[in-house]
Amino acid sequence: MLLASRLLRLQLFRFVIILVLVLSYVENGNAGLTSTFVRTQWPAADIPLDNEVFAIPKGYNAPQQVHITQGDYDGKAVIISWVTPDEPGSNTVKYGTSENSYDFSAEGTITNYTFYKYKSGYIHHCLVDGLEYDSKYYYKIGEGDSSRVFWFQTPPEIDPDASYTFGIIGDLGQTYNSLSTLEHYMKSGGQSVLFAGDLSYADRYQYDDVGIRWDSWGRFIEQSAAYQPWIWSAGNHEIEYMPDMEEVLPFKSFLHRFATPHTASKSTNPLWYAIRRASAHIIVLSSYSPFVKYTPQWTWLREELKRVNREKTPWLIVVMHVPIYNSNAAHYMEGESMRAVFESWFVRSKVDFIFAGHVHAYERSYRISNIHYNVTTGDRYPVPDKSAPVYLTVGDGGNQEGLVGRFFDPQPDYSAFREASYGHSTLEIRNRTHAFYQWNRNDDGKPETTDSVIFHNQYW
Repeated sequence: MLLASRLLRLQLFRFVIILVLVLSYVENGNAGLTSTFVRTQWPAADIPLDNEVFAIPKGYNAPQQVHITQGDYDGKAVIISWVTPDEPGSNTVKYGTSENSYDFSAEGTITNYTFYKYKSGYIHHCLVDGLEYDSKYYYKIGEGDSSRVFWFQTPPEIDPDASYTFGIIGDLGQTYNSLSTLEHYMKSGGQSVLFAGDLSYADRYQYDDVGIRWDSWGRFIEQSAAYQPWIWSAGNHEIEYMPDMEEVLPFKSFLHRFATPHTASKSTNPLWYAIRRASAHIIVLSSYSPFVKYTPQWTWLREELKRVNREKTPWLIVVMHVPIYNSNAAHYMEGESMRAVFESWFVRSKVDFIFAGHVHAYERSYRISNIHYNVTTGDRYPVPDKSAPVYLTVGDGGNQEGLVGRFFDPQPDYSAFREASYGHSTLEIRNRTHAFYQWNRNDDGKPETTDSVIFHNQYW
């Protein structure tokens, strides 16, 4: 009996030692995890147009598809956008810091467009600037009984220790899985969304249904996007190159519907730009615009990286659509050309995070780089690099194309965690040195934190 007890204690001791060694190995970035979780999901089909999530607001010509984004470089302005379906109506935004009391007003612009035989409603964009930091504003749009009221909170003043929480969503679409992601995000405490491209998936339709599904998506996201800024980047589903319908102008719907503050960061194109918000400097890139040497995007990014001041905004974040590092067979190596052009800049600038979508799964990398790539000398593989960004693939919003679980086996050394499920991420910046990141899986109708990490700032 005594001998059996000693053998049991010895086995327990060996188990503890092995467990400590394994955990140490994982924490030091030497072992990745591929989740085996398989979720019973709703069908990857778009929600029917008569569903209440696409409801048209009551009243003649009532504003719909309301959404806001940051309107300047430093967070003291917003661009408010909406659509009036029947006639232009008023392009005035009334706003103030007290509910039902609007001391200020701003005038916007009105545009519309056609796509095949579809004619859009009247699209309004209004810049509201000169706002105070860390303040709640109420705004009113529309006329008479058809007017609507919303609100938003401005960010704290630019400061290295300003705390702020970003939500990160990509490849959302308008399925029941999309709705689950959106509803979960809205309960997360996120204050602004970094959107990694592929919005409505309207391009999966034909003829007039393309425009109709853009309208439904605009009403779908209004429950969040009318109350907090969504920072937009464009994906491949925004290109909408459809010569069989005589539509050959890339990004036509996207550029008419979604404004960006590109001129505030001296960009010549709405598809790439930068903003500063709280303690973060955010750079949005376009994966589907020219970016090789001396192109406008390349030239702009070179100058924008010089403007980054880590003493004021210590957190440097890049948002794009195509992931640079990806261990899924879906879209594998599609980001290689951008990696070859920009990776050395990202490492030299000590970018903290690069968020991308495109691959309909979740993946987080270790800090690695491949800036010494040389096929003739044998330097062909990524290596650990403390100055490199963490690459996060978040193309798991919930669109109708479904999930992709075709991960390569064995898991590459650069991959820390991966799972083919729907969900969203949050990045809670605490101060200049620490941020808490988590990926939240859509699990049986509730969000479940599945991957969480405390990150140290690259600069401080």
